[in-house]
Amino acid sequence: MVAGQPHPSSVTSSDPLLRLVGISKWFGPLQVLDGVNFELSAGETHVLAGENGAGKSTLIKILGGVHQAEAGRIILDGQPVRFANPREAAAGGVVIIHQELSLVPSMSVVDNIFLGRERSRGGWLLRRNQEEEARRVLGQLGLRVDVHRSVGTLPIAVQQMIEIGKALALQARVLVLDEPTSALSEPEVEQLFARMAELKAAGCGLIYITHKLEEVYRIADRITVLRDGRWVATTPAGQMPAPLLIRHMVGRDVDLAGARDEAVGAAAGPVALRVEDFSVAGSRRGLRPAVDRVTFDVRAGEVVGLAGLYGAGNSDLLSGLFGTLGRRVSGSVRLHGEPYEPTSPACAIRRGLALVTNDRQRTGLVLGLDVAANVTLASWPRVTPGGWLRTARELEVAARTVQSLRLRAASLRQNVRTLSGGNQQKVVLAKWLCTGPRVLLLDEPTRGVDVGSKQEIYALIREWSAAGHALLLITSEMPELLLLANRILVMHGGRITAAFTRATANQARILHAAMGGEPVD
Repeated sequence: MVAGQPHPSSVTSSDPLLRLVGISKWFGPLQVLDGVNFELSAGETHVLAGENGAGKSTLIKILGGVHQAEAGRIILDGQPVRFANPREAAAGGVVIIHQELSLVPSMSVVDNIFLGRERSRGGWLLRRNQEEEARRVLGQLGLRVDVHRSVGTLPIAVQQMIEIGKALALQARVLVLDEPTSALSEPEVEQLFARMAELKAAGCGLIYITHKLEEVYRIADRITVLRDGRWVATTPAGQMPAPLLIRHMVGRDVDLAGARDEAVGAAAGPVALRVEDFSVAGSRRGLRPAVDRVTFDVRAGEVVGLAGLYGAGNSDLLSGLFGTLGRRVSGSVRLHGEPYEPTSPACAIRRGLALVTNDRQRTGLVLGLDVAANVTLASWPRVTPGGWLRTARELEVAARTVQSLRLRAASLRQNVRTLSGGNQQKVVLAKWLCTGPRVLLLDEPTRGVDVGSKQEIYALIREWSAAGHALLLITSEMPELLLLANRILVMHGGRITAAFTRATANQARILHAAMGGEPVD
């Protein structure tokens, strides 16, 4: 099947639930999909794989009515369909959970779940009915949350679960999940997979996009690979081992085993960041501290991993250190032996701190600006001498910064909104590289990034470490944490409950500590 693209009907003997036939799409002069075929059977999980920019998201947006194809057909239950917008797609039984959240931050949880399909009788909104249904759907995912609370006040992991619950409430026949676990903890992932199994058993067809190899081989019945907008292969999951899958995705061999040998070595530099009795108050009066009197240090040339489940305080710790939480923080912090007060991000940048947040679209980028403007956004003094923007200087600085990141963009003047998720993440990294940081705070730096780009980010982390930078790393991917960190600090309930070296860390010990278990030998 690898030699040439088959007609979709040749993949399985039974009639498929969904067929995409010869789908092609251009954005201006750029062709992003070239005659792609894909099919999905009822009761099947079909993984759609490929690097960022391979065309996966564009293909599912065409299926879901966000974009229209210039060529090709969509056949659902044997009938040709063409959805003009996502509402039509949902009415036809096709629902997509996009990688970037579509929630309205200022609206409540229940209003987000029923947005555009409110229930009413005689002109009166059936408020209680909607609230009960919202609690039921979220309960199926193990989520207990006040459905009257504004979505924007909730952590990104909770928002991700609400987005999933919103889609499940539509009772789709075809459900597309684009990186749904990128912000979820392990127990939350288990809840999602359990619900997916129920949907499969009921005859729903699932299209699943993920860059986590362990997820691919856990849930996939079949795998289809795209590369550069073209079909590469479709096979049962058991017939496409990981090295072959990666080769299809990136067009070359990637030595995953060797990457571990190249991981960051033991650091012996001086203490770069010293944190003592550091606390972050709860977001509302009466709540327990988000971070509760933690003490640790990070040495120059060292990568310290921060592990923990949702609500453990990891992200709050990084935000507090970067100054985004203002007066909510207390305690002592020293940078390279000198006192440091995290009063604002501007102060942090001046002192050589950089923070890569876990939500690139909302807090990492300005989507209305181009690549060059985003890359230089945090280092304006370098491109605005005397307070005047020098566009030539801006382009020069941006070009030099992104050179090592293998950024795929038509030009530095391309709007960052039009880039794939992985390339957007590279722009975020470039922005902070441009500031010349000495301490890097990395919160899910590879979230939504393909396997090839992950290797490039791993190489960057090794380079930064070798150059003497100190790094604090949060990642929800356990293999990544074990690969990159010299030491791992585990947080639970806002406190550091365990610490492991590379020699003593393993997945079971870390998860045990993250769930509040007593220390074990």
